[in-house]
Amino acid sequence: MNPDPKVVERIVESVTRQVLLRMADEQRTAQTGQQLCGRECENGLCVQVCVERVQSVIAAGADRLSAGVGAVPADQAIAAMIDHTLLKPEATPDQIAQLCYEARKHNFASVCVNPTHVKLCAQLLKGSPVKVCTVVGFPLGANPPEVKAFESQQAIDEGASEIDMVINIGAIKSKDWEHAARDVRAVVRAAHANGAIVKVIIEAALLSDEEKVAACLIAKEAGADFVKTSTGFGPGGATAADVALMRKVVGPGLGVKAAGGIRNLLDAQKMIEAGASRIGASAGVKIVAEAGGAAQAAPVAPAGKY
Repeated sequence: MNPDPKVVERIVESVTRQVLLRMADEQRTAQTGQQLCGRECENGLCVQVCVERVQSVIAAGADRLSAGVGAVPADQAIAAMIDHTLLKPEATPDQIAQLCYEARKHNFASVCVNPTHVKLCAQLLKGSPVKVCTVVGFPLGANPPEVKAFESQQAIDEGASEIDMVINIGAIKSKDWEHAARDVRAVVRAAHANGAIVKVIIEAALLSDEEKVAACLIAKEAGADFVKTSTGFGPGGATAADVALMRKVVGPGLGVKAAGGIRNLLDAQKMIEAGASRIGASAGVKIVAEAGGAAQAAPVAPAGKY
């Protein structure tokens, strides 16, 4: 039985109201921090109570900040590398709303959701630096290029600014390089014409090293912005070896996204050390919590020692 559209609309509105109430609480907390800023910055505590201001300074080009002894940023830089992900087919609107709330709270790079949830995410994240990322040709990559381009355009029209597309894996396996390139180019054209970026999922667990290299070179030549290890629905997820190989192939000019099976801070750190510049994970909150704990536990040099 098909659900009543009016009932669905009421549910979405209810969820949206709950999320907006939480956002209002966050804004009040931020305002309190700003009120403190005038006097706290004199004591070197701005990095603790004015995180958003500190981030804007870093974004402008600062590579070092002054802070009092023992000051630790309230959120970790690793959060800005995480695509907070929920791609389960059974995901509900209230779970998507929770995902967006967590993304706002922790300043994740994006939320990564199925196309059907893009519009809701765009509404819930409006005014936030968190991007809306969606998947195209997912998870098999077997759709024709024209269909993937249409999917991309539809998602962008509804508010997505990052497209994670699955390359035609069969074309890579059969060495039909032109078909694979046409596949990526179709999505890149649609996305770049609208200011969106493209990450090409190569599903590394299904490919030989030679095929991984070919897929990465095709993505690079077709104008993609990232290459990505996995869908998370294949026979295996991200490995440090695959990330290192992909980074070597694409060089420093493209992003490398590690996704699939990244469940904690140690997993994420291994991928970053191997060359990943973005992490796709459903465990983003846990990773950030562990990163915060590690920072708090780090030894602090005595004042005046250096």
